[in-house]
Amino acid sequence: MNTKRNFVLGFLLSMSLGIFAQSKKIPVPVLDGEWWQIASNPDLGEYGTDNQEPVDFGVWKAADGTWQLWSCIRNANFGTGTPLSAEYSTTRFLYGWEGKTLFSKDWEPKGIKWVAQPSLGETPGGMQAPYVIRENGFFYLFYGDWQRICLAKSIDGKNFERVLGSNGQPDLFAEYEYGGENFFTKARDPMIMKQGNTYYCYYSSHINDPVNDGAAFVRTSVNMKDWSESVMISHTPTYHGSDPKFSDECPQVIYLPEHRLYYLFVTQKYGEDSQTTVYASPNPFNFGVDDDSQKVCTLPISAPEIIYEDGQYYVAALNPGLDGVRVIKLKWEVKK
Repeated sequence: MNTKRNFVLGFLLSMSLGIFAQSKKIPVPVLDGEWWQIASNPDLGEYGTDNQEPVDFGVWKAADGTWQLWSCIRNANFGTGTPLSAEYSTTRFLYGWEGKTLFSKDWEPKGIKWVAQPSLGETPGGMQAPYVIRENGFFYLFYGDWQRICLAKSIDGKNFERVLGSNGQPDLFAEYEYGGENFFTKARDPMIMKQGNTYYCYYSSHINDPVNDGAAFVRTSVNMKDWSESVMISHTPTYHGSDPKFSDECPQVIYLPEHRLYYLFVTQKYGEDSQTTVYASPNPFNFGVDDDSQKVCTLPISAPEIIYEDGQYYVAALNPGLDGVRVIKLKWEVKK
Protein backbone atom coordinates (compact mmCIF):
# COMPACT_ATOMS: atom_id res chain seq x y z
CA MET A 1 0.00 0.00 0.00
CA ASN A 2 1.57 3.34 -1.00
CA THR A 3 2.17 6.39 1.21
CA LYS A 4 -0.53 8.50 -0.45
CA ARG A 5 -3.18 5.83 0.11
CA ASN A 6 -2.06 5.41 3.73
CA PHE A 7 -2.48 9.15 4.28
CA VAL A 8 -5.95 9.21 2.73
CA LEU A 9 -7.15 6.20 4.71
CA GLY A 10 -5.70 7.62 7.91
CA PHE A 11 -7.39 10.97 7.32
CA LEU A 12 -10.76 9.38 6.60
CA LEU A 13 -10.44 7.14 9.63
CA SER A 14 -9.60 10.03 11.95
CA MET A 15 -12.63 11.95 10.69
CA SER A 16 -14.95 8.99 11.09
CA LEU A 17 -13.71 8.21 14.60
CA GLY A 18 -14.18 11.84 15.56
CA ILE A 19 -17.79 11.81 14.37
CA PHE A 20 -18.37 8.53 16.19
CA ALA A 21 -16.95 9.87 19.44
CA GLN A 22 -19.31 12.87 19.29
CA SER A 23 -22.38 10.65 18.96
CA LYS A 24 -24.56 10.77 22.09
CA LYS A 25 -27.06 8.08 21.21
CA ILE A 26 -25.84 4.75 19.90
CA PRO A 27 -28.43 2.02 19.30
CA VAL A 28 -27.38 -1.38 20.66
CA PRO A 29 -28.74 -4.69 19.27
CA VAL A 30 -30.74 -6.72 21.81
CA LEU A 31 -32.16 -10.24 21.48
CA ASP A 32 -35.93 -9.86 21.78
CA GLY A 33 -38.37 -12.57 22.88
CA GLU A 34 -38.07 -16.33 22.44
CA TRP A 35 -36.03 -18.39 20.00
CA TRP A 36 -37.63 -20.77 17.52
CA GLN A 37 -35.64 -23.61 15.98
CA ILE A 38 -35.63 -23.93 12.20
CA ALA A 39 -33.09 -26.75 11.67
CA SER A 40 -31.76 -29.73 13.59
CA ASN A 41 -28.76 -31.98 13.16
CA PRO A 42 -29.64 -33.83 9.93
CA ASP A 43 -29.79 -37.55 9.24
CA LEU A 44 -26.87 -38.05 6.86
CA GLY A 45 -27.27 -41.78 6.43
CA GLU A 46 -23.95 -43.33 5.46
CA TYR A 47 -22.19 -40.00 6.00
CA GLY A 48 -23.50 -39.50 9.54
CA THR A 49 -21.32 -39.55 12.67
CA ASP A 50 -21.88 -38.92 16.38
CA ASN A 51 -19.64 -35.86 16.09
CA GLN A 52 -21.22 -34.13 13.07
CA GLU A 53 -22.22 -30.49 13.54
CA PRO A 54 -24.14 -28.02 11.38
CA VAL A 55 -22.14 -24.81 11.67
CA ASP A 56 -21.76 -21.65 9.51
CA PHE A 57 -24.86 -21.15 7.35
CA GLY A 58 -26.84 -18.86 5.07
CA VAL A 59 -30.59 -18.04 5.09
CA TRP A 60 -32.55 -16.44 2.24
CA LYS A 61 -35.97 -16.29 0.57
CA ALA A 62 -36.22 -18.11 -2.78
CA ALA A 63 -38.17 -16.92 -5.84
CA ASP A 64 -41.23 -18.99 -4.85
CA GLY A 65 -41.36 -17.37 -1.39
CA THR A 66 -40.01 -20.33 0.54
CA TRP A 67 -37.07 -19.86 2.91
CA GLN A 68 -33.81 -21.67 2.30
CA LEU A 69 -31.13 -22.59 4.82
CA TRP A 70 -27.81 -24.09 3.77
CA SER A 71 -25.32 -25.02 6.48
CA CYS A 72 -21.76 -26.28 6.41
CA ILE A 73 -21.69 -29.72 8.05
CA ARG A 74 -18.42 -30.58 9.74
CA ASN A 75 -17.10 -33.80 11.29
CA ALA A 76 -19.20 -35.94 8.94
CA ASN A 77 -18.06 -39.15 7.28
CA PHE A 78 -18.03 -37.60 3.84
CA GLY A 79 -15.40 -38.94 1.44
CA THR A 80 -11.85 -39.41 2.54
CA GLY A 81 -10.88 -35.78 2.93
CA THR A 82 -7.80 -34.12 1.54
CA PRO A 83 -4.77 -33.61 3.81
CA LEU A 84 -3.97 -29.91 4.03
CA SER A 85 -1.18 -30.29 6.54
CA ALA A 86 0.40 -33.08 8.53
CA GLU A 87 -2.36 -32.72 11.16
CA TYR A 88 -5.47 -31.75 9.21
CA SER A 89 -7.97 -32.99 6.66
CA THR A 90 -11.51 -31.86 5.87
CA THR A 91 -14.80 -33.46 4.78
CA ARG A 92 -17.25 -30.54 4.64
CA PHE A 93 -20.26 -29.94 2.41
CA LEU A 94 -23.45 -27.81 2.48
CA TYR A 95 -26.76 -29.32 3.60
CA GLY A 96 -30.16 -27.67 3.00
CA TRP A 97 -33.52 -27.11 4.67
CA GLU A 98 -36.68 -25.35 3.41
CA GLY A 99 -39.30 -23.43 5.39
CA LYS A 100 -42.70 -22.20 4.24
CA THR A 101 -42.18 -19.00 6.23
CA LEU A 102 -39.40 -17.50 8.31
CA PHE A 103 -41.51 -18.24 11.38
CA SER A 104 -42.06 -21.93 10.64
CA LYS A 105 -40.40 -24.30 13.07
CA ASP A 106 -38.33 -27.34 12.09
CA TRP A 107 -37.90 -26.67 8.38
CA GLU A 108 -37.96 -29.61 5.99
CA PRO A 109 -34.56 -31.25 5.39
CA LYS A 110 -33.61 -31.15 1.70
CA GLY A 111 -30.39 -33.16 1.69
CA ILE A 112 -26.87 -32.38 0.53
CA LYS A 113 -26.93 -29.26 -1.65
CA TRP A 114 -23.35 -28.34 -2.48
CA VAL A 115 -20.10 -30.28 -2.63
CA ALA A 116 -16.63 -29.36 -3.83
CA GLN A 117 -15.67 -29.69 -7.50
CA PRO A 118 -11.92 -30.48 -7.44
CA SER A 119 -11.78 -30.23 -11.25
CA LEU A 120 -12.59 -26.52 -10.80
CA GLY A 121 -9.81 -25.95 -8.29
CA GLU A 122 -11.92 -26.41 -5.15
CA THR A 123 -10.53 -28.26 -2.15
CA PRO A 124 -12.26 -31.65 -1.76
CA GLY A 125 -14.48 -31.50 1.32
CA GLY A 126 -13.79 -27.79 1.73
CA MET A 127 -17.23 -26.19 1.38
CA GLN A 128 -17.85 -23.42 3.89
CA ALA A 129 -20.28 -20.68 4.96
CA PRO A 130 -22.68 -19.73 2.14
CA TYR A 131 -24.25 -16.29 1.73
CA VAL A 132 -26.93 -15.40 -0.82
CA ILE A 133 -28.12 -12.07 -2.23
CA ARG A 134 -30.77 -11.32 -4.85
CA GLU A 135 -29.90 -8.84 -7.60
CA ASN A 136 -31.64 -8.02 -10.90
CA GLY A 137 -33.69 -11.20 -10.94
CA PHE A 138 -30.81 -13.53 -10.06
CA PHE A 139 -29.62 -15.10 -6.82
CA TYR A 140 -25.87 -15.02 -6.15
CA LEU A 141 -24.29 -17.56 -3.83
CA PHE A 142 -20.96 -16.62 -2.25
CA TYR A 143 -19.15 -19.44 -0.48
CA GLY A 144 -15.73 -20.56 0.70
CA ASP A 145 -13.87 -23.48 -0.88
CA TRP A 146 -11.40 -23.70 2.01
CA GLN A 147 -8.89 -21.30 0.46
CA ARG A 148 -10.92 -18.91 -1.73
CA ILE A 149 -14.17 -16.99 -1.85
CA CYS A 150 -16.22 -18.31 -4.79
CA LEU A 151 -19.41 -17.43 -6.66
CA ALA A 152 -22.45 -19.28 -8.05
CA LYS A 153 -25.71 -18.07 -9.61
CA SER A 154 -29.38 -19.11 -9.73
CA ILE A 155 -32.71 -18.02 -11.17
CA ASP A 156 -34.97 -19.71 -8.60
CA GLY A 157 -32.77 -19.35 -5.50
CA LYS A 158 -32.64 -23.12 -5.04
CA ASN A 159 -30.55 -24.57 -7.86
CA PHE A 160 -27.20 -22.88 -8.36
CA GLU A 161 -24.46 -23.10 -10.98
CA ARG A 162 -20.92 -21.89 -10.52
CA VAL A 163 -19.89 -18.66 -12.22
CA LEU A 164 -16.56 -19.39 -13.88
CA GLY A 165 -13.92 -16.75 -14.44
CA SER A 166 -11.29 -16.47 -17.13
CA ASN A 167 -9.30 -19.23 -15.41
CA GLY A 168 -12.25 -21.63 -15.73
CA GLN A 169 -12.77 -21.64 -11.95
CA PRO A 170 -15.39 -20.02 -9.67
CA ASP A 171 -12.97 -18.20 -7.36
CA LEU A 172 -13.17 -14.44 -6.78
CA PHE A 173 -10.16 -13.95 -4.50
CA ALA A 174 -8.03 -15.48 -1.74
CA GLU A 175 -6.42 -13.79 1.25
CA TYR A 176 -2.68 -14.11 0.80
CA GLU A 177 -1.53 -10.56 1.38
CA TYR A 178 -1.39 -10.81 5.16
CA GLY A 179 -0.01 -14.27 5.71
CA GLY A 180 1.58 -15.90 2.71
CA GLU A 181 0.30 -19.03 1.02
CA ASN A 182 -0.14 -21.35 3.98
CA PHE A 183 -3.01 -23.28 5.51
CA PHE A 184 -4.31 -20.57 7.80
CA THR A 185 -4.61 -17.84 5.17
CA LYS A 186 -7.86 -19.30 3.87
CA ALA A 187 -10.63 -16.80 3.15
CA ARG A 188 -14.07 -17.89 4.38
CA ASP A 189 -17.43 -16.76 5.79
CA PRO A 190 -18.30 -14.22 3.07
CA MET A 191 -21.11 -11.72 3.65
CA ILE A 192 -22.24 -9.17 1.05
CA MET A 193 -23.56 -5.67 1.65
CA LYS A 194 -24.42 -3.32 -1.21
CA GLN A 195 -24.18 0.46 -0.90
CA GLY A 196 -24.99 2.43 -4.04
CA ASN A 197 -23.35 0.57 -6.93
CA THR A 198 -20.65 -0.98 -4.72
CA TYR A 199 -20.60 -4.48 -3.25
CA TYR A 200 -18.76 -4.96 0.05
CA CYS A 201 -17.61 -8.51 0.73
CA TYR A 202 -16.80 -9.02 4.42
CA TYR A 203 -15.04 -12.24 5.36
CA SER A 204 -12.74 -13.93 7.85
CA SER A 205 -9.13 -14.98 7.37
CA HIS A 206 -5.76 -14.84 9.16
CA ILE A 207 -2.72 -12.63 9.59
CA ASN A 208 0.96 -13.39 9.91
CA ASP A 209 1.84 -11.38 13.02
CA PRO A 210 0.87 -12.89 15.42
CA VAL A 211 1.20 -15.92 13.21
CA ASN A 212 -2.12 -17.32 11.95
CA ASP A 213 -4.13 -15.01 14.23
CA GLY A 214 -7.70 -14.41 13.06
CA ALA A 215 -9.07 -11.15 11.66
CA ALA A 216 -11.95 -9.86 9.57
CA PHE A 217 -11.49 -8.18 6.18
CA VAL A 218 -13.42 -6.40 3.44
CA ARG A 219 -13.02 -6.03 -0.32
CA THR A 220 -15.18 -4.03 -2.72
CA SER A 221 -16.40 -4.48 -6.30
CA VAL A 222 -18.83 -2.87 -8.73
CA ASN A 223 -19.38 -6.01 -10.83
CA MET A 224 -18.86 -8.99 -8.46
CA LYS A 225 -15.91 -10.06 -10.62
CA ASP A 226 -13.07 -7.61 -9.96
CA TRP A 227 -12.33 -7.05 -6.28
CA SER A 228 -10.19 -4.47 -4.51
CA GLU A 229 -7.24 -5.18 -2.26
CA SER A 230 -8.25 -6.33 1.21
CA VAL A 231 -8.64 -4.04 4.20
CA MET A 232 -8.52 -5.43 7.73
CA ILE A 233 -11.62 -4.19 9.58
CA SER A 234 -11.32 -5.86 12.99
CA HIS A 235 -8.94 -7.88 15.12
CA THR A 236 -10.90 -8.99 18.17
CA PRO A 237 -9.39 -10.39 21.41
CA THR A 238 -9.99 -14.02 22.31
CA TYR A 239 -12.72 -15.02 24.75
CA HIS A 240 -12.66 -17.66 27.52
CA GLY A 241 -9.93 -19.80 26.07
CA SER A 242 -11.04 -19.55 22.46
CA ASP A 243 -8.41 -20.01 19.78
CA PRO A 244 -7.04 -16.65 18.53
CA LYS A 245 -7.07 -18.11 15.01
CA PHE A 246 -10.86 -17.90 15.12
CA SER A 247 -11.55 -14.63 16.96
CA ASP A 248 -13.26 -12.82 14.06
CA GLU A 249 -15.51 -15.50 12.56
CA CYS A 250 -18.67 -15.05 10.46
CA PRO A 251 -18.61 -11.26 10.02
CA GLN A 252 -22.00 -9.65 9.39
CA VAL A 253 -22.37 -5.94 8.59
CA ILE A 254 -25.60 -3.95 8.46
CA TYR A 255 -26.23 -0.23 8.05
CA LEU A 256 -28.73 1.84 10.05
CA PRO A 257 -29.25 4.89 7.81
CA GLU A 258 -31.17 6.86 10.40
CA HIS A 259 -28.09 6.77 12.64
CA ARG A 260 -25.47 6.71 9.87
CA LEU A 261 -23.80 3.76 11.53
CA TYR A 262 -22.53 0.41 10.29
CA TYR A 263 -22.66 -2.53 12.69
CA LEU A 264 -20.22 -5.44 12.58
CA PHE A 265 -21.01 -8.75 14.29
CA VAL A 266 -18.05 -11.16 14.68
CA THR A 267 -17.92 -14.44 16.61
CA GLN A 268 -15.13 -15.45 19.02
CA LYS A 269 -16.48 -18.74 20.35
CA TYR A 270 -19.00 -21.45 19.42
CA GLY A 271 -20.96 -23.77 21.70
CA GLU A 272 -22.45 -23.41 25.18
CA ASP A 273 -20.20 -20.45 25.97
CA SER A 274 -20.76 -18.63 22.68
CA GLN A 275 -19.77 -15.01 22.18
CA THR A 276 -20.24 -12.55 19.34
CA THR A 277 -18.85 -9.02 19.63
CA VAL A 278 -20.71 -6.11 18.04
CA TYR A 279 -18.99 -2.92 16.85
CA ALA A 280 -20.54 0.28 15.48
CA SER A 281 -18.77 2.68 13.14
CA PRO A 282 -19.56 5.42 10.62
CA ASN A 283 -16.81 3.91 8.48
CA PRO A 284 -17.54 0.55 6.76
CA PHE A 285 -13.79 -0.06 6.43
CA ASN A 286 -12.86 0.11 10.12
CA PHE A 287 -14.51 -1.21 13.26
CA GLY A 288 -11.47 -1.08 15.51
CA VAL A 289 -8.33 -3.05 14.73
CA ASP A 290 -6.83 -3.84 18.17
CA ASP A 291 -9.08 -1.11 19.53
CA ASP A 292 -12.35 -1.64 21.42
CA SER A 293 -13.45 2.02 21.37
CA GLN A 294 -16.18 1.15 18.84
CA LYS A 295 -17.41 -1.95 20.67
CA VAL A 296 -21.05 -1.57 21.70
CA CYS A 297 -21.92 -4.95 23.21
CA THR A 298 -21.45 -8.72 23.16
CA LEU A 299 -24.16 -11.30 22.49
CA PRO A 300 -24.22 -14.94 23.74
CA ILE A 301 -24.59 -16.36 20.20
CA SER A 302 -22.37 -17.74 17.46
CA ALA A 303 -22.27 -17.51 13.65
CA PRO A 304 -25.14 -14.99 13.45
CA GLU A 305 -26.88 -14.03 10.24
CA ILE A 306 -28.92 -10.82 10.33
CA ILE A 307 -32.26 -10.99 8.49
CA TYR A 308 -34.45 -7.99 7.63
CA GLU A 309 -38.03 -8.89 6.73
CA ASP A 310 -41.10 -6.63 6.56
CA GLY A 311 -39.45 -3.83 8.53
CA GLN A 312 -38.20 -6.10 11.33
CA TYR A 313 -34.70 -7.35 12.11
CA TYR A 314 -34.12 -10.96 13.11
CA VAL A 315 -30.98 -12.92 13.87
CA ALA A 316 -30.40 -16.58 13.06
CA ALA A 317 -27.65 -18.32 15.04
CA LEU A 318 -26.32 -21.75 15.95
CA ASN A 319 -27.82 -23.70 18.83
CA PRO A 320 -25.56 -23.71 21.91
CA GLY A 321 -25.11 -27.47 21.45
CA LEU A 322 -24.09 -27.03 17.78
CA ASP A 323 -26.97 -29.30 16.82
CA GLY A 324 -29.10 -26.91 14.77
CA VAL A 325 -30.06 -23.34 13.89
CA ARG A 326 -32.54 -21.02 15.61
CA VAL A 327 -34.04 -17.54 15.04
CA ILE A 328 -35.05 -14.66 17.31
CA LYS A 329 -36.21 -11.06 16.86
CA LEU A 330 -33.57 -8.36 17.11
CA LYS A 331 -34.42 -4.93 18.47
CA TRP A 332 -32.36 -1.78 18.97
CA GLU A 333 -32.08 0.07 22.27
CA VAL A 334 -30.39 3.43 22.57
CA LYS A 335 -27.29 3.55 24.74
CA LYS A 336 -26.79 6.95 26.34
